[in-house]
Amino acid sequence: MTFPDFSRLSATALAAKVDGGNVSPLDSINASLARAREAGAGRESLNLILWSNEQLARRDAASLAEGMNRAGKGGRLAGIPIAVKDNLATLGLPTTCASKILAGYVSPYEATAVARLREEGAIVVAKTNMDEFAMGSSTENSAYGPARNPIDLRRVPGGSSGGSAGAVAAGIVPLALGSETGGSVRQPAAFCGVVGVKPTYGRVSRFGLVAFASSLDQIGPIARNVDDAALALEIISGVDPNDSTCSSRKVDTYRDEFLPLATSAEPLDGMTIGVPEEYFPEMLDPGIRALCERSIDLLKSLGAKVVDVKMPNTALAIPVYYIIAPAEASSNLARFDGVRYGARAETAALRDMYAETRSKGFGDEVTRRILLGTYVLSAGYYDAYYRKAQSVRGLITRDFRDAFGRGIDALFTPTTPTTAFAIGALTDPYEMYMSDIFTVTANLAGVPAMSLPIGRVGGLPVGGQIIASHFCESTMFRVAYALEAALGGEAHQ
Repeated sequence: MTFPDFSRLSATALAAKVDGGNVSPLDSINASLARAREAGAGRESLNLILWSNEQLARRDAASLAEGMNRAGKGGRLAGIPIAVKDNLATLGLPTTCASKILAGYVSPYEATAVARLREEGAIVVAKTNMDEFAMGSSTENSAYGPARNPIDLRRVPGGSSGGSAGAVAAGIVPLALGSETGGSVRQPAAFCGVVGVKPTYGRVSRFGLVAFASSLDQIGPIARNVDDAALALEIISGVDPNDSTCSSRKVDTYRDEFLPLATSAEPLDGMTIGVPEEYFPEMLDPGIRALCERSIDLLKSLGAKVVDVKMPNTALAIPVYYIIAPAEASSNLARFDGVRYGARAETAALRDMYAETRSKGFGDEVTRRILLGTYVLSAGYYDAYYRKAQSVRGLITRDFRDAFGRGIDALFTPTTPTTAFAIGALTDPYEMYMSDIFTVTANLAGVPAMSLPIGRVGGLPVGGQIIASHFCESTMFRVAYALEAALGGEAHQ
């Protein structure tokens, strides 16, 4: 059976068609499911989707259509198919974190972010592939095999939210949810040529997100354009009694802040954009540098004042991150022991069961980070490593505070130092970790950041990163929307 092709429509455009009665929710969902089957077929499967429940999605579409017939309208995302990263709890679909240790696990509750999208009419069609327990930058560390980049099947889609970014880029869904600990939404968004957002820490509830590093983790949307990303973030943001770290601060209506400026000749008039020199090192790909310089020139033409800034502690971000994140992971992942849920080794002795379950259940990268985290938290090393890393984290946060305190409204940087690399190309863990060199700082400081497409190098997408001060997502979206509009088709060339 042939279904209509909605693969290039934005979420807001498709929702308007559904709400206006031009497209039925079932047609929207069937088209998405058909696209997912196509992407997963053949020898060169993209392997973006881990779990799909077509029957459940169609049931939800029929229920939505019935409700719309009674009420006369749907929610802001009525009939929109969405994909959800496999570390976000969902009702009716497995939540395995792409790990053998959680094989077959189905959550009895749902993540707040997922539930809020459902309340606006969105329909979950799939759970996406990821690096196991979100530990990776390529979606190669999955118990279910590596995902592929829809732009070039020989290359990675980035990670750890590579499945979600790839699903949007492949036209399977217009909107997906990913999670961030050190750049796992923004980096794959850059590699796949889509928009990815990391909100301020505490802006979005983490309830239902399987914990990796609790002081760094955040849920963020991945979309085809800035407008969709802003709408999705607005929907999933806000206080949640189930998450004590979630802020009660009022959520802005992000789109109301930038959409009225769309017709302005200088939509960034009065704004100051900082360009940190530490994010433009000699090792930066020359093609990426050139595209960033073009974007900076566009920001100036849009009315913004662009100034150079210094972020002196940027170089310390990777070593600090790879002490703090594994330390928190070693604690969080202690709960996966074969006793309460997930896989269990068939061994009589309790201690042997623990050891065998975890040895067989965790992959190499997860094991590496648990061991590293346990080491830096152990007696005699805590002060030398973990406590010192937390102190340096404070210095990195101060860099951002100082920049924004001097009248800088937002920062512009490249999202990644290279374009998407080939599957299997980076075997040295350190080289893999360095692919997040421009993104981990925002996680350590807790500030909002996003990536949007700014062009291509050798046919591969390049992302530009916009960073704002705490809870200033409106400012971030204003800059991103203006730049996206100015780039137009050039962002995909």
